[in-house]
Amino acid sequence: MLAGIVSIFRLAVNHYPNVAAPAIAITVTYPGASAQTVQDTVVQVIEQQLNGLDGLRYITSTSNSDGSMNITVTFDQGTNPDIAQVQVQNKLQLATPLLPEEVQRQGIRVAKYSVNFMMVAVLVSEDGRWDNADLGNYVGSYLQDPIVRTKGVGDFIVFGSPYAMRIWLDPAKLYNFSLTPSDVMTAIEQQNVQVSMGQLGGLPTAKGVQLNATIIGKMRMKTAEEFNEILVKVNADGSQVRLKDIAEVGLGSQNFAIAGKFDGKPASGLAIRLATGANTLETAAAIHETISKLEPFLPAGVKIYYPYETAPKVTASIEAIIHTLVEAIILVFVVMFVFLQNFRATIIPTIAVPVVMLGTMSVLYAFGYSINLITMFALVLAIGLLVDRPISLN
Repeated sequence: MLAGIVSIFRLAVNHYPNVAAPAIAITVTYPGASAQTVQDTVVQVIEQQLNGLDGLRYITSTSNSDGSMNITVTFDQGTNPDIAQVQVQNKLQLATPLLPEEVQRQGIRVAKYSVNFMMVAVLVSEDGRWDNADLGNYVGSYLQDPIVRTKGVGDFIVFGSPYAMRIWLDPAKLYNFSLTPSDVMTAIEQQNVQVSMGQLGGLPTAKGVQLNATIIGKMRMKTAEEFNEILVKVNADGSQVRLKDIAEVGLGSQNFAIAGKFDGKPASGLAIRLATGANTLETAAAIHETISKLEPFLPAGVKIYYPYETAPKVTASIEAIIHTLVEAIILVFVVMFVFLQNFRATIIPTIAVPVVMLGTMSVLYAFGYSINLITMFALVLAIGLLVDRPISLN
């Protein structure tokens, strides 16, 4: 009973048991590429390198017309998801040099795959002063990291993207100056750099030098005005072609693939998946606590809503089953007392019910199970089996 009491507070609480085979998700973006191009140059390359994984069951992939791609690597039941994720990452190291440079620049995201989301939190501009790009940047800059670091949070998807410096090239002006987009990219990469200038008076130095200072040189560009002055080309007559002469530069959304609305108002949000073995109720409470600490700093006219959340449903389901358990114990007592007409013969199996239930909790914890609808319904059935034997004996 003592072991059962301790186990109750450590058991995970979920809606259903986690019986799905462990899977690892790989997400890649190839900007501007078609679905067929992504399939030929990215998906096939990665899938060829994933062969030979321990416990690999099958691989599924999806290539989208916006240049995004998802690969789900499913393993046999019982495979450690942490070990599986490490093995997938090691295989991806072999495939990375074979991928297009644009894909390598975007990065490859690897995470434990979970089908269902446990919560969706959205930022909504009530007065319409903030558009989708503004809200997406706020979520990515101020909300994403604190929420994702919350205990119990696994994978996540941001419905929006942070700001980026957008450079819109004019094809006609590029042609007039005999330039190509690659020329512009090379100029930006060479001039938008962080230069290490060294130290003044740093070792080794002459004797008697008492001043030691770090020299700060050229910094990375942060404003559209700085990007406008990037030198792209010097003509034969000595005239200069700068970025502002061939393009429009401005701050904008990094990705335009997602645009959210909530009741017709601009919105951006964060969809959260539960980590493997985490407690749904504890994780939901921790997320709400984290967000409540961030709410006072929200811009005026912006509010947080939860259009989707599984924790209330889990709580209601578990509470309903607990009520059923209590009612079952009371009915068992009444039925046995009516038929046995003996208080001592009735009270002994009735007391045995909570004792056995507490012992069951320790067994559930030892075998890695959770408190969910299936295990709680099993307890209801077990109570009937428990009292059936003493009734038949009597």
